[in-house]
Amino acid sequence: MSRSNTFSSYGSVAKGFHWLTVLLIFSAFPLGYFANELAHQIQSPGFDGSQTVIERATLLFSLHKTVGVAVFFTALLRIFWALSQPKPGLLHPDRKAEALAAETVHWLLYGSLVAVPLTGWIHHAATTGFAPIWWPFGQSLPFVAKSEHVAGLFGGLHWLLVWTLAAALGLHIAGALKHHVIDRDATLRRMLPGGGGLPNPPAQAHNLLPLLAALAVWGAVLGGGAAIGVYGGHDHSHGQSHAQSDGQSDGHAAEGAAAPVAAAAPPAGSGWAVQSGTLGIAVTQMGSVINGSFGEWAAVISFEDPAAPGPAGKVEVTIAIPSLELGSVAGQAMGADYFDSARFPTALFTAEIEKLAEGYQATGTLTIKGQAVPATLPFDLDLTGDTAVMSGGLTLNRLDFGVGKSLADESSLAFAVDVMVELEAQRQQQ
Repeated sequence: MSRSNTFSSYGSVAKGFHWLTVLLIFSAFPLGYFANELAHQIQSPGFDGSQTVIERATLLFSLHKTVGVAVFFTALLRIFWALSQPKPGLLHPDRKAEALAAETVHWLLYGSLVAVPLTGWIHHAATTGFAPIWWPFGQSLPFVAKSEHVAGLFGGLHWLLVWTLAAALGLHIAGALKHHVIDRDATLRRMLPGGGGLPNPPAQAHNLLPLLAALAVWGAVLGGGAAIGVYGGHDHSHGQSHAQSDGQSDGHAAEGAAAPVAAAAPPAGSGWAVQSGTLGIAVTQMGSVINGSFGEWAAVISFEDPAAPGPAGKVEVTIAIPSLELGSVAGQAMGADYFDSARFPTALFTAEIEKLAEGYQATGTLTIKGQAVPATLPFDLDLTGDTAVMSGGLTLNRLDFGVGKSLADESSLAFAVDVMVELEAQRQQQ
């Protein structure tokens, strides 16, 4: 069998690309379906935090994404090869409606085989908290920022185009079976191994009408998607699975931007009011660092800077747990096995402030999920008149607070959680 196409038959290279694409597509679809089913289970309020389920979902999402990237490159190679080859003609070009439908579906298939994995890949690259792609390309893409907006847009596009691909694939298979079973012609046999003795198609001209019809279908699909609002972050999921999932389904981008602070009224005496600040955390999931921040927290500070090392004041910080922004995993982080925000909506840090020979520290108790644990926050402080600029951080063990206790090892979620604090406060005049 020749490697190249002829006007009456496909060569071995084109057939190889075709059947490899079939294998990949019929692998990606069930992998994505079952991964999403597990993601919905993980995100459900009654999920018990089973590490087995989380690891299975992560595995399936990684397989799905890895196969999807293979589809993308296979489709590109297939298109480049097709452009260099003669295209076997239709056996019944005189059947105008059938010919238009067949050519339109081919355009939809080729376009979808590129667009579906590409939109999924961009969604993955824009999202924090993910089941990794196993190809050695890294998890990011050039010019794709970690962004909730970008992730939502391309997640919605991916979901829509998956259905477009599925519909086109169904029509393509139905057409092939119709030719083979009803018409009993050689259309399907031209793509099967061997395939000798094939008839020569009649002379025919190609035009742009099928391409225009395919573009119209894509336009209708994209317009319909906008009308029903899928571009804001559709829960079709992409592989976020742990304190998470393609939690995707609606996560918040957490890229270190300043978080809004709910200022508390300063106490009488040496009161300070927080003007701006961030309260950030960093967790490590499957070896990848996910940065987040709490959008609502209040600090009550009593502080006088002593001339020598020693006691300097007190601080009390109240944190609204549901305000956590943690990429695509924020939703699941509120679940019972993690922060359990329905039962424990706030965390509290109370501490004595001490000036050291170098720097400062706040030593006290951090209470999360009802668990009170001793904690010391070292920090730097820059005092200029009545303005104080502070930055500091500490590392916590999530298991000390019963967070993710079902994940008893670090294979999927590390024990260590870094906490970073930056704020600017103004002394209140009495």
